[in-house]
Amino acid sequence: MARPSKRSPSSMIVIKLGTSSIVHEETHQPLLSILSSVVETVVNLRSHGHKVVLVSSGAIGVGLRTMDIPQRPKSLSKKQALSAVGQGRLIALWDNLFGQFDQRIAQILLTRGDISDRTRYLNAVNTLKELLSMGVVPIVNENDTISVSEIKFGDNDTLSAITSSMIHADYLFLLTDVDGLYTANPRKDPAAKKIDIVTSVADIRAQVSTSTLGSNLGTGGMETKLIAAEIATGAGVTTIITSSKMPSTIVDIIDYYTTLRLSSRPSSGTSSPAPKLQTIDLEHVNVSLNLRRPPHTVFKPSPVPVRDLKAWTGHTLYPAGGVIIDSGAHAVLSRRESGGRLLPVGVLGVRGSFASGQAVRVLIRCLPEGVVPEKSEKRARSTGPDEKTGHVYSEVSLSRTSSSSSLVGDLESDTQTIMDDDMHAMHGSEESDSWEVKEVGRGLANYNSAQISRVKGLNSSRIPQLLGYADTEYVVENITIRIPV
Repeated sequence: MARPSKRSPSSMIVIKLGTSSIVHEETHQPLLSILSSVVETVVNLRSHGHKVVLVSSGAIGVGLRTMDIPQRPKSLSKKQALSAVGQGRLIALWDNLFGQFDQRIAQILLTRGDISDRTRYLNAVNTLKELLSMGVVPIVNENDTISVSEIKFGDNDTLSAITSSMIHADYLFLLTDVDGLYTANPRKDPAAKKIDIVTSVADIRAQVSTSTLGSNLGTGGMETKLIAAEIATGAGVTTIITSSKMPSTIVDIIDYYTTLRLSSRPSSGTSSPAPKLQTIDLEHVNVSLNLRRPPHTVFKPSPVPVRDLKAWTGHTLYPAGGVIIDSGAHAVLSRRESGGRLLPVGVLGVRGSFASGQAVRVLIRCLPEGVVPEKSEKRARSTGPDEKTGHVYSEVSLSRTSSSSSLVGDLESDTQTIMDDDMHAMHGSEESDSWEVKEVGRGLANYNSAQISRVKGLNSSRIPQLLGYADTEYVVENITIRIPV
């Protein structure tokens, strides 16, 4: 391994490449010019002592070309089959290109379950670190062949952010078809302006339009990159969006920020460490130094990053909304043998707005202390045993004599997100009925909030009929119940 240059201290770098940068959107032919440039860039970075992980999409896209199928199918089983066909050819393509430079690579396929289980998470971390120490370039992709709920939404953007957190990366590069984050889609809106520096993802959401859904082959868009940036920066990783058409820009960007850091070093002595990027005023320092800024958008890392598994379970699993379950579902999920998976029949309602793949609170409704329901007004509805687990879900609702409105009716009109500091604040009919909501756990949504609202309280066999597809029969998975029955 080459020694790090004096100008560019050794860094840990994660590079994410989307499907639209790997295969042509219409012909599905591999974009060899981009792929070759990526390989040359990675080899160049390695020659300067940097450690690089490549997160590569494209298995389904390559599978389409191999099987001569004109467009991405909607059927989950066909997507998985195409992924199985394409993944082998994709890694062979990478191996061939890196082999021209005698650079060894390794394939790592992950699922969301792999990184939400503590033991498998730590095993993945150890494997990645060992490969990097051996001088190997790990190529990470989601295991779409066996993964169900991750395929359709922003999978590898999120995966790259989690990977960068796992290995304590210094930089995460999200390569896309534009050279940064814009206030609107620059391909459609000529008035769109590029945002060079983002210090808060939450604050920037109000300034940009993320309506673009990406290419016909990909599953993400700019919104998924904001989600990835939020995860990575929360773990202390400098996140950068730049164009995939010029991968060599990555080297220029790293040199640019290395120069900024070294130039901002205190004048008390050359042995003083260079300041961290989050402490530098990026908007003004480059003007005084007269540096040419490569085209990109940078998301400054959090000044107080959360690391390792805590970053995954804490920041990554920060809930975007909530799913309200009945007491029967709560009882089942409290048992270890449940597997932490929630069927739609156990759902009473949804709180807030969230996307598939995001973390959600698991909530139950209960009466405040001192309020005892009358037995005549206690209703129980048994849904029967689940076909696979044998567990019985029952929906139990309690109401006071002062109200005749149904529990489910109240829930359907209630869409306000519950935050940690206002769990006690209830609105509308909840105030008059004195219902309280308690968080009992957290999990990962397999469907978005609107979809779960449509299938709540129903048998899982109704999902394909109501949604037009069914990635999985479970609406929320990887649930950890913190407050048992």
